[in-house]
Amino acid sequence: MKKFFDDIKRDIKFKSAGPGKKLTEDTSTKPEVVQSSSSGKQNRNAPSEGAQRAGAAALARIEQQQRPKVHTSQDAIRNQVKRELEAEAAALAEKEKAAAVAEGSKVKDPTCLSVACVYFLCPLTGAKLTKSEREAHIKEAIFMRFEEDAVEASVMMMHTFNKDKEKVKAAVDIISKYVENICKNPTEEKYRKIKLSNKVFQEKVHPVEGSREFLQALGFISTMLPVEVKEEEEEFLVLPEQSPDDLELMKERRDRLQRGEPVRAQLDRQPQAFRPSSNAQHFELPPEFYNLTMEELKREQQQRSDLVDKNAMLRTKAMREKEEQRERRKYNYTLLRVRLPDGSLLQGTFYAWDRLPVLFEFIRDSLVDGWQPFELIAPGGQKLQESEDVALAESNLVPAALLTFAWDAAVQADIAAAGGKSPTLLKPELLENIRTLS
Repeated sequence: MKKFFDDIKRDIKFKSAGPGKKLTEDTSTKPEVVQSSSSGKQNRNAPSEGAQRAGAAALARIEQQQRPKVHTSQDAIRNQVKRELEAEAAALAEKEKAAAVAEGSKVKDPTCLSVACVYFLCPLTGAKLTKSEREAHIKEAIFMRFEEDAVEASVMMMHTFNKDKEKVKAAVDIISKYVENICKNPTEEKYRKIKLSNKVFQEKVHPVEGSREFLQALGFISTMLPVEVKEEEEEFLVLPEQSPDDLELMKERRDRLQRGEPVRAQLDRQPQAFRPSSNAQHFELPPEFYNLTMEELKREQQQRSDLVDKNAMLRTKAMREKEEQRERRKYNYTLLRVRLPDGSLLQGTFYAWDRLPVLFEFIRDSLVDGWQPFELIAPGGQKLQESEDVALAESNLVPAALLTFAWDAAVQADIAAAGGKSPTLLKPELLENIRTLS
């Protein structure tokens, strides 16, 4: 459109120059004839102010019509700039991450840490895993179990691979209904066929990983069968007719599915014995113990320097409790040391939300005479009760703490009166690997 108006302007300018002449024509003998204003067309007056505004508006509309093309190029430039900025941001983030790792390795040398890393144990293979290795290893271990027991592996698959428990429960209920109908009507073929395009199957069973594997482990076979309203065949899962013993086995496998639980890597407590040391209260923890980034940790340390001022403020009990709960949520794990009567130390790693009975059980399992009653004293003189179902974080035992162990005085007095010996402390396997705190 703009080109069209430009052509018109050039044409008007050309015509206003007067009649044309041949290059060979003598211009001196043919003077130019100028028409008078009375005989020719009247000269065009200059456009009024309104006409100028109208013309400007028309040109603006033309420019507006041409804008999509320009807009497209702007989008391309904008997208290019966006990609470059994203690339720069990614490079910067990678650089900061590398710097943080370098700084972390510099400040917290693994050899100087109280515990090198947080590890987990696979319940299927017993392998020792880091946090990032857990999921992939457990999946591989479950797939490997299909060769030994396809029913067990598919049950593990359904309960482990799917995070939405409600969807898993819905799929389990529907599969259980399939089994119930087959067992009640073993000779009716319609109950032994599952149409895969069925709405209920597609919405409730198919999306759950492992559901088809479980049905196949029950004996269902993928088969293409004709459908009355369609010309093409459709896929069905078909179960051959079952004997009474097979039906009982199917019920047992259904019960296994209903009782199934997710396979989760278990926290490796890493029990470790140490000789008596004046550094018992000194802890150097790896980053995994915190729910915070390196930058947030630095900020937290700065905030801790203002703790004295905060304590000087007049705050209500509710305000203090709320702040303490917020502080405790910063930690994933806690490292606990227990000072025994002979001065030696027992160390273990726990979840911050583990309960006190878990701590007492860990100590009992580490003692030769763990059956005997004992007491645990937390920092500040608080006596911990094994019967209290309280999280370690709620007991202010995060992210690390030193506890004091003591045998029950009354029981020890009775043992001494009977001529018994003082109980042995740590088990031999712990004493074999006893270390010295640096």
